[in-house]
Amino acid sequence: MSAPRYIYMNDRIVDYDKAQVHVLTPAFKYGAVVFEGLRGYWQERSEQMYLFRVEEHLQRLQAGMRLLRFDASLTNEHLAAALLELIIANGFRDTVHIRLLAYVDGDGEIGASGPVGLAITALTRPPSAQQRTGIRVAISTWRRMSDSSMPPRLKSTANYVNSRLAVMEARHNGHDNALILNANGKIAEAPTACFFMRRNGRLATPSITSDVLESVTRATMIELAEKRLGLPVVERDIDRTELLDCDEAFICGTGPEIIPVTHVDGLPVGVGVPGETTRQLQSLYRAVAIGDVPEYERWLMPVYPQQRA
Repeated sequence: MSAPRYIYMNDRIVDYDKAQVHVLTPAFKYGAVVFEGLRGYWQERSEQMYLFRVEEHLQRLQAGMRLLRFDASLTNEHLAAALLELIIANGFRDTVHIRLLAYVDGDGEIGASGPVGLAITALTRPPSAQQRTGIRVAISTWRRMSDSSMPPRLKSTANYVNSRLAVMEARHNGHDNALILNANGKIAEAPTACFFMRRNGRLATPSITSDVLESVTRATMIELAEKRLGLPVVERDIDRTELLDCDEAFICGTGPEIIPVTHVDGLPVGVGVPGETTRQLQSLYRAVAIGDVPEYERWLMPVYPQQRA
């Protein structure tokens, strides 16, 4: 990823190195930040950038601000307009990863709810090589935080200390990534990604009451698998031992997209290579995101004005 020319910061387009907050803001001191990660996909044929599932991401951002009791000041219309303004200002002609951060600004203490600042970044981010090769994961010794202590279904930056601990432990022990169990000992998710496996002819993924992020990409996978591939999906508890008796597995999220899981704790998943269903979903997801599947144009927001018109 390379640094862009501009960042959106509190109703202004500013130079990359001038997007700053003070170290005494509640955002910095207490993690009073909610955010969304989105992707924009460049379609060469039409020379258009499509932002993927903007409405769903903005709805989740609003839910996060409500739950953390931020002052209500950022409308979805304002946020969508800011997204377009930033992409156009940078003139991107490539796939980008976008991050919207709503944060408590000023010099308030831990209970402060405003003023609410907004920062939006967009960086070019090509597909990871791990999408082709797959990854080797370990079951983390860290447990996923419970909904009774933190809101795992929302994207608060404070939640990601949990993910960081798990991924750093896994890499220290020679693995690519981790899978995290919830307090009940069931599979929750990977750091920054949701989990799916194929077993007994259907896909399974942890339910949204399993202390997982209520992921937009997860919802996308369920719909594409069922409606386009004709593959049933069940949302349920998943035991860690099932991973060693399934045909294939993958993790997914806006940032990583879809990455096959080939080994768990050193043992192969299926035959130890990326599975056919995972490959089909990778291809289908990409086609949908760049606007090649008319049925799903409702999920896309075009960026550049001439094509929008």
